[in-house]
Amino acid sequence: MDTLSYKTVSANKATVTKEWVHVDAEGQTLGRLSSKVAKLLRGKHKPNFTPHVDCGDNVIVTNADKINLTGKKWDSKEYIRHTGYPGGQKSLTAAELFEKNPERIIEKSVKGMLPKNKLGADLFRNLKVYAGTDHDHTAQKPKTINLNDLK
Repeated sequence: MDTLSYKTVSANKATVTKEWVHVDAEGQTLGRLSSKVAKLLRGKHKPNFTPHVDCGDNVIVTNADKINLTGKKWDSKEYIRHTGYPGGQKSLTAAELFEKNPERIIEKSVKGMLPKNKLGADLFRNLKVYAGTDHDHTAQKPKTINLNDLK
């Protein structure tokens, strides 16, 4: 048996092929969209996925202002932050955050699904979210994909 043919190939910065992917969020459910976007950012859909390397794609999400939340989450889901001062805990409901900045809901959801380390911070920089249909990345020629076709 030739054991040399069973070498595990690990991706690195030089061998990774990154693409630009465009995702339309219109009519999508927040959690389902976010988990698929996180999978694209991480590179888990590629056969040469390596856990400790940024081998994912750059993802552009448009129509963030047309996202759906199921049930009563618009009123019951809270985003909590702290100012750093005693008694400085502030909270916003999903509806209030959506009214203020619709892109932030998708960004927070995807960021929570990425690793909590330096790699996760680097992966998060590959995500661009826009409220409308226009985006600033037409020069990169992003490939539009339908999330409903992904696993």
